[in-house]
Amino acid sequence: MTAHPVSGDTQTGREAHAPPKAPPPPACLYTGHVMHMRLRPKRHQFRYRVWSLMVDIDRLAEMDAQSRLMRLGRFGLVSFALADHGPRDGSPLRPWVEARLAEAGRPPPFRIALLSMPRLLGYVFNPLSVYFCRDATGALESVVYEVKNTFGDQIAYALPCQPDHDGRTRHAHRKDMFVSPFIAMDETYCFTITDPAERLAIRIRQGDAQGDTMIATQTAHALPFSDRMLAGLLLRHPMLNLKVIAAIHWQALRLFLKGVRFLGHPGPDRVFRPPASAKAHPRNMPSHKGLARQSNHG
Repeated sequence: MTAHPVSGDTQTGREAHAPPKAPPPPACLYTGHVMHMRLRPKRHQFRYRVWSLMVDIDRLAEMDAQSRLMRLGRFGLVSFALADHGPRDGSPLRPWVEARLAEAGRPPPFRIALLSMPRLLGYVFNPLSVYFCRDATGALESVVYEVKNTFGDQIAYALPCQPDHDGRTRHAHRKDMFVSPFIAMDETYCFTITDPAERLAIRIRQGDAQGDTMIATQTAHALPFSDRMLAGLLLRHPMLNLKVIAAIHWQALRLFLKGVRFLGHPGPDRVFRPPASAKAHPRNMPSHKGLARQSNHG
């Protein structure tokens, strides 16, 4: 069965003069792998299967109407809750996303699709959720990365999308929130993404002036959103969200046993960097050179 991703591919040539296409479905599913590879000071790598939901945040009710398994804002075997994202108070997500984009000088989008893991039996922890923001033609113009740590903190990085010659978008931002007790704050995130369609690919290189500290990837293929597909994913990965949080702590223990220095929590007044000079300084950014030579571990 062919998936119909929540995307908005632009039309060119004769297709541009064809009758307008119907809007994409309100939601789709992505199944694949997450990989983390620690490079310094000790090498460490792990990889596991995950699945995610991609949903148009303005069409949540449509998604809800299409499924008996997926519950919107209610407890269920699998559910989506507005309170897990954005302002985390249960209010609509679009105003929050547009505010983050405005702070970064980005225009308000025509369509916003959110990639995240849904709740399973009422629980979820999303280390990274991504808002893909499109203009009226369907072109991907901005991305908002919503990052959480296990201490309950959250930060958003809103960045422009300007594809390179290979179709991938590369952009960077200084690390502005404490995430791992094994990685210092004085680092930069370098993101590489493809416009999600039948395939999803996200790569994050984290490092400082000495080079990369860690590489993380998520790669997946799309599935249509349906109760049949949801049931299959639930049968194959019944404890996905518990596995994610357990894996975070298990890999932290393995790093500690390998002798990686434990930095601890910086204290409530040092979780976030001051807002001034929030964007990454080029001198502190790991170079994007050599990306083509990096192997895809996803």
